[in-house]
Amino acid sequence: MPSSVSLSTQVAGVVLPSCIYNASGPLCSHEDELHVIGQSASGAILSKSATREKRMGNEEPRYVDTGWGSINSMGLPNEGYLYYARFAQQAVAYDKPYFMSVSGLSLEDNVHIIRELEPFEHIAGIELNLSCPNVPGKPQTGYDFEQSRRTLEAVFPVCKQPLGVKLPPYFDIPHFQMMAEVLNDFPLAFVTCVNSIGNGLVIDLDSEQVLIRPKHGFGGIGGDYIKPTALANVRQFYTLLDKNVAIIGCGGVRSGEDAFEHILCGASAVQIGTQFMREGTACFERIAGELKNIMAKKGYSCLEDFKGRLKTLDG
Repeated sequence: MPSSVSLSTQVAGVVLPSCIYNASGPLCSHEDELHVIGQSASGAILSKSATREKRMGNEEPRYVDTGWGSINSMGLPNEGYLYYARFAQQAVAYDKPYFMSVSGLSLEDNVHIIRELEPFEHIAGIELNLSCPNVPGKPQTGYDFEQSRRTLEAVFPVCKQPLGVKLPPYFDIPHFQMMAEVLNDFPLAFVTCVNSIGNGLVIDLDSEQVLIRPKHGFGGIGGDYIKPTALANVRQFYTLLDKNVAIIGCGGVRSGEDAFEHILCGASAVQIGTQFMREGTACFERIAGELKNIMAKKGYSCLEDFKGRLKTLDG
């Protein structure tokens, strides 16, 4: 592995030893899983999206690897926000930042959680999830631009840690622009692009049944299949947002090549979800090594050498 190549990056004013780390969702719900991430080559530790109270989530089966990606309707199973806030002290031992994902079921919940996180000084940043598509009866805040604005107006005055948001995927150019106008009015530390593509349907041909139980089989699509959408979102928000906002790429990253493409589009760091679920923590070291090899072949010594420098055919 090339020793002269560095994957170090900065997010929310803190240094990550590697730009590769876990997405909120897979294998990060319990303390033992968070410790395993801490012991791995992951550049940070990110918690499961936390609600105000503990949740069991949706009925099983609720996650299936399809081969080309995954479908899930987890329903935010988690231990409640205080469980993950208290882990911050333990995370100090791993010499990498600990980020906490927050996904209140209402605006009031988000305000309460973020206000109550103030004393937990070892939380490097909060990733506010505006994009969970898998809680029955709860729409995604990120598709309602006025509600997104109201949410940020409410949480920023009570937030003491650096705050970022996790967004759903957008598909229409005006929607990118409308969301960017909202986000640029707030001192965001980072934006994570993207959560799963909501409400897909995957069918087993032999049984003629859907693959998951919740919502009559409808669930979020993740993994390999969504990489082009994720890259488009990373690129659009890198172009449209203030340059002091770090973009975190998430979606379809299973190799160093995928990570390189996210960074080329403008990502400062890259989260791994479906592939982490498949491979476990070994994916962080493997993908980092593959990324370093690509960078070395191209003569790049750090991420800034190529971050955001995507070329178009019109010059």
